[in-house]
Amino acid sequence: MDQYIGKLLDNRYEILELVGTGGMAKVYKARCHRLNRLVAIKILREDLAQDAEFRRRFHDESQAIAMLSHPNIVAVYDVSRSSELEYIVMELIDGITLKQYMQKKGNKLNWREALHFITQIIKGLGHAHSRGIIHRDIKPHNIMVLRDGSVKVSDFGIARVASGGHSTLTQEALGSVHYISPEQARGSHIDSRSDLYSAGVVLYEMLTGRLPFEGDTPVSVAIQHINSIPLSPRELDPSIPEALEAITMKAMAPNPDNRYLSADDMLVDLEEFRKNPNINFDYSNSELVTEEELDDDRTQILGTYTPSSRPAPERRYEDRYEDEYPSSSRRSRHYEEEDYPSSRRGRRYEEDDLDDMPRRGPIWPIILAVAAVLLFVVLVGYFLVNTVFSGLMSKPETTPVPELVGRLYEEVKDDTDLLGRFTLILGDTVADDAEPGTIIEQTPEGKKEVEESVTEITVILSGGPETVLMPDLSGMEYTAACALLQEKGLKPVIPPQYENHETVEKGHIVSYIPLKDVPLTPGTEVNMVVSLGPEDAPFPMPDLSDMTESLAKTTYKNANLAVGRTEYEHHPTIEEGKVISQYPLPRTDVTEGTAVNLVISQGPDPATQQPPATVDPPPVAQTVTKTVTVSLEGREGPVNVRLLLDGTEVGSASADASLDLEVDVAVQGTVGMGVKELAIYINGVASGTARVDFDS
Repeated sequence: MDQYIGKLLDNRYEILELVGTGGMAKVYKARCHRLNRLVAIKILREDLAQDAEFRRRFHDESQAIAMLSHPNIVAVYDVSRSSELEYIVMELIDGITLKQYMQKKGNKLNWREALHFITQIIKGLGHAHSRGIIHRDIKPHNIMVLRDGSVKVSDFGIARVASGGHSTLTQEALGSVHYISPEQARGSHIDSRSDLYSAGVVLYEMLTGRLPFEGDTPVSVAIQHINSIPLSPRELDPSIPEALEAITMKAMAPNPDNRYLSADDMLVDLEEFRKNPNINFDYSNSELVTEEELDDDRTQILGTYTPSSRPAPERRYEDRYEDEYPSSSRRSRHYEEEDYPSSRRGRRYEEDDLDDMPRRGPIWPIILAVAAVLLFVVLVGYFLVNTVFSGLMSKPETTPVPELVGRLYEEVKDDTDLLGRFTLILGDTVADDAEPGTIIEQTPEGKKEVEESVTEITVILSGGPETVLMPDLSGMEYTAACALLQEKGLKPVIPPQYENHETVEKGHIVSYIPLKDVPLTPGTEVNMVVSLGPEDAPFPMPDLSDMTESLAKTTYKNANLAVGRTEYEHHPTIEEGKVISQYPLPRTDVTEGTAVNLVISQGPDPATQQPPATVDPPPVAQTVTKTVTVSLEGREGPVNVRLLLDGTEVGSASADASLDLEVDVAVQGTVGMGVKELAIYINGVASGTARVDFDS
C-alpha cells in the first residue's frame, strides 16, 4: 500500500487515493478537512526530494504558479514546504486529458471543436505569460477537458519564470519532444513564444489527427523540429479552412521572430477567424522556411537525422507549392515560333526583299536640326531656372524640433537654450504611468526638420497614473468585499488566505493588503485573509467499539464530527452490525468537523463456518419490565427522557425538572437478553448511558 494513503498532511489534508504518477511527482486525491472539499495534491518524488537545490526551485516556482488565477488554468490552492515533504495542493478536476478526448474521437477533431479548445488554451497561456510564467511543456496530456467542454491548462511541473528562460533538452523535455519548440530542442533561450509553438503543434494534431514530426528516437524528432517543415494541414485534409491553417503554421514558425509576438496576438487572429472563417491573413510563406532552407549552399541536414528515417514524406516549402505554380509563371517566358504573326512565321529575309524596300536620302540634315532644337531648349531652361524659378527651386531653410518627450514641462518651458525659436503650447493632460507633469507627446515630433514658419510646439502632459483609493474591507463578508473591489476596478486575489480568528466572524475579512486609503492603479491585486472563526478546541475521540453502526454514527454526530468512510468485513468474534475499528482512534484529540471512518462487522465468514446442528426451537422468551431512574439534576422546566437500545426506543417518560430531581422510565425486554447498555437522550441530546440486566 502507498505510504501516503490515509496520512493527514499538516493536520488538514487527508490522502485518499493515488490518481496519477509523473516524472517529477505523484498526484493524490485528498480531502481538505478545514474547507471540507476534495483537492488534488502533488507530492515531490522521494529521489528528487533529496536534492536541496531541486526542492528550493520546486518551492519557489510553485509559489509563483500559485499566483495564477484564470478559468483556463488549474488553480493552485496551497504550497507546503517542510523538512520531510514538498507538495502542492490544487483543484481536483472532474474530466479527462485532451489526449484521451482525442483518442475517444479517433485522434482527429473537426476544426470548430479544435478552434474551441485552442482558444481557451491560448487564453490560459496569455494569463500565465502576463505573470512571467512560461509553461514549457504544453501538450494534450497536460490539457484537461471538463464535462462542460471547457479546458484547463495543468501540470506546470517544469515551468520557469521568464527570467530563467534558458533550457536544456532534459529527460522531461524528451518525454514531450513531439511538442517542443526548435529553440527548446537546441537548449537555447526560450520565452513565451516557445509555448505558442507547442500550442501550434497541439492545434496541428487536433486538425490533422497526426503529429507534425515523428521518428524512431526522441533526438531524431527534436532534430526535425529544428531542421524541417511539416506538411501543411490542408495537404492532409483539404477541408481545413485556409485561415486556420495559416494561424497554425504561423504559431509553428521555426524562427520565433516569425511567430505571434504574444498569446494575445494569436488570440486576436483566432477571434477574427471565429467571426469570419473565410478571412485571409495573407501571411508570407517565407516565414515558414527554416534557416537551413534559406541557405542555398546548405543542402544536407546536419546531425544523424536522414530523410529515410521519416515516417512520412516531408517536402521543402518551395517544393510543396511548385506544383501549384508551373515554371511558366515563375520564369521568363521563351517565345516560340507560334508567338509571331502567321505572315512572318518561318519566313527568312532574302536579298530580293531588300530591293523592294524604299530608298532613304541622307540623314545628316535631320541630325543637325534635332541638335539645334535641343540646344535651344537647354538655353531656355537655363534662363528660366536662374531667373523666374530661382526662388521656387531653392530649398527652404529648416530647423530640427527639440526632443521634449520624457522631460518635465516646468523644467523646459523657459529653457531658451533648448527651445531656441520655438514656444510651447500646453495641450491636454491625460492619465499615464509617467510622473505627473512629464511631456508624453509633442507636435511636431522631436528631431523633425521644420521650416522657419513653424514656431510652436504643442505638448501633452502626464497627469500621473489613474488611481483609486483602497477601500476599507475590515470585517466585511468575503463575497461583498470581492464585489466592492471589482466595482472600483481592483482585482481580488482568488483564492484568499484563511486563518482562525477569535473575534472576526467566519467568512469575514481579517486583514488585507494594500491598506486602506492607499492610492492604487486600476487592476492592482488585493490579497485578503478570511476568518475561519475561532479555532476549534481539541477533545478526545469517543470510543465506539462494541457499538452498533447506527449508535456509533449517532454518537460521533452528536459530537459534531463528520461522516467518513464506512467499510464492512467479516470478523470471527465480533457480532454482525457492530464496530470492529475506528479512525481516529479512541481518546485521541480531534476537533469539530473531523471525519470518522468505521469498519463494521459482517459476522463470521460463512465459508469458514460449519453448518449448524439441528436443535430444538428455543422456548418462548419471557417478557420482563425494568425501571431505569434518570437524574434530572442541573435541568429546569419540562423534560422528555428517551431510552434507546441499539438505536430503537425501548422506553420514555416526561417530567418537570423544576419539581423533580429524577424520573423513572419503564423499559421492556426479555429474559435471556443479559446486560444491555441503553443510550439516554434528554430533550433530544445524548446524556449518557444506563446498564440494565434483563436476566436478574
